Amino acid sequence: MGSSDNESAAGGAIRTECVIVGAGPVGLFAVFELGLLGIRCEIVDSLAHPGGQCTELYPDKPIYDIPALPVCGAQELIDRLMQQIRPFSAGFHLGQEVVEIARRADGRFDVATAAGARFDAASIIIAGGLGSFQPRRLLVPEAERFEGHQIHYRVRRAEEFHGKNVVVAGGGDSALDWVLEFCGKARSLALVHRREEFRAQPASVARMRQLAAEGRLRHLVGTIQSLAIKGERLAGVRVLMPDKSTADLPCELVLACFGLHPKLGPIASWGLALEKKALKVDTERFQTSEPGIFAIGDVNTYPGKKKLILSGFHEAALAAFGVQHHVYPEKRQYLQYTTTSPIMRERLGVAPPE
Repeated sequence: MGSSDNESAAGGAIRTECVIVGAGPVGLFAVFELGLLGIRCEIVDSLAHPGGQCTELYPDKPIYDIPALPVCGAQELIDRLMQQIRPFSAGFHLGQEVVEIARRADGRFDVATAAGARFDAASIIIAGGLGSFQPRRLLVPEAERFEGHQIHYRVRRAEEFHGKNVVVAGGGDSALDWVLEFCGKARSLALVHRREEFRAQPASVARMRQLAAEGRLRHLVGTIQSLAIKGERLAGVRVLMPDKSTADLPCELVLACFGLHPKLGPIASWGLALEKKALKVDTERFQTSEPGIFAIGDVNTYPGKKKLILSGFHEAALAAFGVQHHVYPEKRQYLQYTTTSPIMRERLGVAPPE
C-alpha cells in the first residue's frame, strides 16, 4: 500500500479530516468507526505492513477474547479488520514514522513523517500501541549476519521450525508458548534461560519441565555465549552455565524471545501530558491534553485502564465521535445503527434493509 490518492501531483501535503498514527488493530478499527461517521482518514505506521504488535510478535497465536469470535489468530484478526474497513478507502502510509506534529494558526495540524510525507489534518488519533519498538537482540559475535533467516526474534510461519534443530532462548510467555508449540514438531528442541525462575505462566513452565523430564526437549540454565558456524551457515550455539561450564547445542534455527524495547519515540516530544510514559486522556472522547489530538489503545492511560484489544475498540468508537465533534462542532451528533440506518449502510456499501 502506498500513499493516498489525495496527495497532490506536486508532492504537497495531503489534506484530511484525520490522521491515525498506528495501524494495529485499534488503529484499524478507528478507520471503521470514523468511516461510519462519514470521516475519511489517512493512517501512518512505522512498520511495513498493517497489524502492529499482533502481526509483528504473534501472528500465528490464537486470541480468545474478541467478542463473537471464540478463537481468532492474530493475523486473521488483522485480515478481518482490513476487510471491514475496505469500504472507507483510507490512505495507508506504511514504513513511515511520524516525527513532527505542529498546530497551525487556523487550528489544523501539520504532520510530517521521516520519509517526507506531509499531512494537513483537522484532527489526529494516536493509536501507537507501546510506541515504536524493536526486539531485544541476541548480542553475541556474528549474530547479525544470521538474523532474519537462522536467528529470529518473532515467528512469522511456525512451519518453518518444523523438522529442524531448534534452540529457543528466553523465559517469558512467548518463549514457553513456542517451546510447547514446537515440541514434537521440531527435530530437536532446547530451551535456554539464564535462571531457573521463569516469568511465564506457571502452567506453561510446569508442562515444559514435564516434557524435559520425559526427554522430549532439553532445558538449560545459562546464556548463549557464542555461535558455531560452518561455512556460511549457523550450525549451533555454545551455552555458558552459571558454574562457568559450557554446553554445545547443534541447531539450524534460533528463536530469541527477549522481549521488546518499547519507546514512545517522537510521541514523547509532542508536548502532550504524560503519566508513566503513557498519554493521559479523558474517558468521554479519549482526547489528550491537546484539543484535536486523541489517543486510543495501549499508548493511553486513564483511571481503570485495561490494556485489552476489546477495550481499545471501545476507545476507538468514542474517539471517532470526539473527532467528529472537533472537526464539525456545529453538527448535531446522534447515534445511528448499522442494522437500520440507510446512511450507514450506504457508507458500508451494503443493501438497504428489507
